[in-house]
Amino acid sequence: MSAVDFEAVKSYLLDLQDRICAGLAEEDGQVGFQEDNWQREQGGGGRTRLITEGAVFEKGGVNFSHVFGGKLPPSASAVRPELAGRSFHAAGVSLVMHPENPYVPTSHMNVRIFVAEKEGEEPVWWFGGGYDLTPYYGFEEDCVAWHQVAKQACEPFGKEVYPKYKKWCDEYFYLKHRDEARGVGGLFMDDLNEATFGSFEECFKFIQAVGDSYLEAYRPIVAKRKETPFGERERKFQCYRRGRYVEFNLVFDRGTLFGLQSGGRTESILMSLPPVVHWDYGYEPEAGSAEAELYERFLPHRDWV
Repeated sequence: MSAVDFEAVKSYLLDLQDRICAGLAEEDGQVGFQEDNWQREQGGGGRTRLITEGAVFEKGGVNFSHVFGGKLPPSASAVRPELAGRSFHAAGVSLVMHPENPYVPTSHMNVRIFVAEKEGEEPVWWFGGGYDLTPYYGFEEDCVAWHQVAKQACEPFGKEVYPKYKKWCDEYFYLKHRDEARGVGGLFMDDLNEATFGSFEECFKFIQAVGDSYLEAYRPIVAKRKETPFGERERKFQCYRRGRYVEFNLVFDRGTLFGLQSGGRTESILMSLPPVVHWDYGYEPEAGSAEAELYERFLPHRDWV
């Protein structure tokens, strides 16, 4: 493998999208993913896959994109000013699944590569990604199982890797204006390069380990909870908590900001937003309720494994 084998990563990402869509469609059992291929004027395009009104998934998207251009957007060069003026290639798979049943958590996963180039200089490259879980009603065993899979994916790369990226995930998916976590976390990492795992090849292997473990982490939880009976109360709370998801994605999420600032396809970028959301002014969960338990036991940062 060459120092930067972008095509190998792109091939992996397309295959990962296929495998995840196949697994989630099988779990839903009613509808499959609709595909929408798109191009952008500035360079590149993508393959959006969307599932709606399924037996399990009210809305979900699994997107592949490869975009490129002659100038980095502000969201990228602001944190890396030395890259200003470079051209770029960015590719990734990003997904968000919003189940209808409030007892099935929402999940998010992303793996990506970024290469910034300048004539006469070595390319600057890095990987990023991770996944996180957003339950509406907490189950200890689900959170433990989710984090166990994440830890197992990281362990071949060093004992310190899971704790580091678990902590980064807790810190990243945090709504500062609410002073609360978005969910129960998982993994988050960015700027993975030679300094992280020693080579392009090792960084790529790690990103593959993360991407390949997503279905192993999420699908058993969906299977276990998707038949749980629920009523209007649970549905209303789910829609209220979905508002936190919207707030984070529109205010803080790097991928959303990069996509919009780089001239990405707005429909595909915002497919991560849930279809039905409530903002209820001054809502407080009833003391001792399952809703209150989410705030008291599950959203505060903790070690699950």
